[in-house]
Amino acid sequence: MHVDTSILGLIGNASLLVQLVMLLLLVASVVSWTMIVSKWKIIRDARNLANVFEDNFWSGTDLTSLYEKVRLKRDPPGMERIFIAGFKEYVRLHRQHKVSPIAISDTALRSMKVAMSREVEALEHYLSFLATVGSTSPYIGLFGTVWGIMNSFRALADVQQATLSAVAPGIAEALIATAMGLFAAIPAVIAYNRYSTDVERLVIRYDNFVEEFTALLQRQALTKDMDMQASA
Repeated sequence: MHVDTSILGLIGNASLLVQLVMLLLLVASVVSWTMIVSKWKIIRDARNLANVFEDNFWSGTDLTSLYEKVRLKRDPPGMERIFIAGFKEYVRLHRQHKVSPIAISDTALRSMKVAMSREVEALEHYLSFLATVGSTSPYIGLFGTVWGIMNSFRALADVQQATLSAVAPGIAEALIATAMGLFAAIPAVIAYNRYSTDVERLVIRYDNFVEEFTALLQRQALTKDMDMQASA
């Protein structure tokens, strides 16, 4: 009897459970690739926007003018949102003359930390899914392979003469599940490792900006406080 040994033929002749395993791995692979492309764009944009904002911030521009410019944006991204959170608290508290410069900078720091946490959470979104696909897909594929090979050997009990040609198609179709598991896992693992490093670098940049901006706000608050005392 002729057996179709093409990839599609082997998949079509596989048992229902093995086909379900292959379908699950195919869906996981498609979703993970979608997330890989999406996360690449998000991290790239966050890095480029951080570069542009830092250039503007450290160019000596007036912070109030920069704040008004950034605040008008509908959805300010990344470092801009952190800057808005800190400077907004600084302006609000500085209008209250009884608040000390240390309290002003501490409150601004806490506001920026909260905003940074939200940005980090957005950057890390989808990474857990990529880690899950990368760690579980080989085992899911191996399960389909073991099940398919087991059915192939069980089918030998129904034939009078066991030959390699009788069991080879079943083993081949079962091994496709392992190949699909690796196909889904390898890109997910590579992307997870790469994006985790990229996110960590962005987090370090955000944290450094928060510390430097807090020190700058504290110096400005102390300077204005000393000017007010001198004028009084």
